[in-house]
Amino acid sequence: PVIFLSARKIQEHQAKQNERKELQERRRREAIAAATCLTEALVDHLNVGVAQAYVNQRKLDHEVKTLQVQASQFSKQTAQWISMVEGFNQALKEIGDVENWARSIEMDMRTIATALEYVHKGQLQSAST
Repeated sequence: PVIFLSARKIQEHQAKQNERKELQERRRREAIAAATCLTEALVDHLNVGVAQAYVNQRKLDHEVKTLQVQASQFSKQTAQWISMVEGFNQALKEIGDVENWARSIEMDMRTIATALEYVHKGQLQSAST
């Protein structure tokens, strides 16, 4: 009977061990499944971030190109404005030169008119005496 009890105990022990192994195997499979789900979720999250970064980079590239074009146009327009202002300044200088020339001529004409008046008065005085 002692051997029978031992064999029975061994069978119970083996049955409990098998249950534990099955439970352990089930938990291992669940852990692997959970780890796989977590890994997939992390990869998906990273992929979303990478995709967003790529979209943002493309937008930035487009904005940079647009800004470069606008800066170039602004530079050309500024050069045109500078040229126009320089032309305007030159025209103002020329007007000033013409104005000075006109004043000079006017002064010369007044001097001549005064001299002619003086000569004319002198001739009138010598004729009347």
